[in-house]
Amino acid sequence: MEEQKESGFIAKIKGIYSKNIYKLAIGPTILVIASLIILVNFYMANGDIMEKDVSLKGGITATVNTEQAMNIIGLQKKLADKFGDASVRKITEFGSDRQIGIITEVATEDEASLKELLSQEMGMKLTEQNYSLEVMGSSLGSAFYKQMITAMIAAFLLMAIVIFFVFRTFVPSMAMVLAALFDILVTIAIVDLLHIRVSTTGISAFLLLIGYSIDTDALLTTRVIKRTGGTAMDRAFKSIGTGLTMTLTALVAVLSGLVVSQSPVIKEMFIIIAIGLCVDVVMTYGMNAPMLLWYVKR
Repeated sequence: MEEQKESGFIAKIKGIYSKNIYKLAIGPTILVIASLIILVNFYMANGDIMEKDVSLKGGITATVNTEQAMNIIGLQKKLADKFGDASVRKITEFGSDRQIGIITEVATEDEASLKELLSQEMGMKLTEQNYSLEVMGSSLGSAFYKQMITAMIAAFLLMAIVIFFVFRTFVPSMAMVLAALFDILVTIAIVDLLHIRVSTTGISAFLLLIGYSIDTDALLTTRVIKRTGGTAMDRAFKSIGTGLTMTLTALVAVLSGLVVSQSPVIKEMFIIIAIGLCVDVVMTYGMNAPMLLWYVKR
C-alpha cells in the first residue's frame, strides 16, 4: 500500500512536470536576464563583476586575538575613512557566539598605520602574541586574480570541447554549456547582491561549481539522448530523481560545514557552493531539461 501511494505521488509530480515543462523555462530565463542586468550594473559601478577581497586586489589582513567587545561597524567605518576600503569580522568560539578575536581587511600596505589605529581604537597593546597580519601586494593580488579568471575560462572552454566531442549533437551540447554558464553567472550575481567579498578560495568554489553543474547536466543528457527504454520524459524524470538526490546530499554536507565552521575562508567557499547548487537545480531541470525534451520531440 505504501509503495502504491508513493508511486502514485511520483506519478502526480511527473504529470505536473510534464504538462508544464516548457512553462518552467520562463523562470530560469527571467533569472538569467535579471542576473545579467545586475552584473552589468555592478561592472559599471565597480569596474569588475565581483567584489574582491585583499587576496585578489592587494592589502592587509590583520587578526587580533581578543575577547573585548567591539563596535564592529564603528571600527570598520574608521578604517574605511582612513584607508578607503575596509571590512571587519568577528571570530567566535566553536559551538558558541563568544568572541575570541576580530579580522580586519584594509586596502593598504601601510602596516604601521593600521597597527597604530587598531591599537588606539581597541585600547590595547598589539604584540606577536595577540596580533598577526598578512600583506598582499596590489600587483601580486591582481596577478592572482587574472590567473584564476584565466584558469576558470580555460576550464569552461575545455569542458565545452569535451561535451561537443562526446555527444556530437549541437542542441544537447549547447544546452549543457549554457546551463553551466548561466549557473556561474547567476551565482556571481547573487554573491554580488549579498556583498560577499570573493577571495582566491571563492574563485576555487566557482571552479568546483563548473564541474558539478556539468555532472548533473551530463547525467540528464546521457539518460535522455543516449539511453533507450520508455519515453524521453520517463528517462528525464529518472535522471531528475538521481540528480536531486546528489544535489540534496551535497547541499546538506555544505550547510552542515557552514554551521560548524568558524573559518571565514571556509564559510565563504561553502556559501558560494550552496548558492551554486541551488541555482544548478533551476538551470538543469528548468532550462536544460525543456531544451532536451524539445529536441527529442522535434
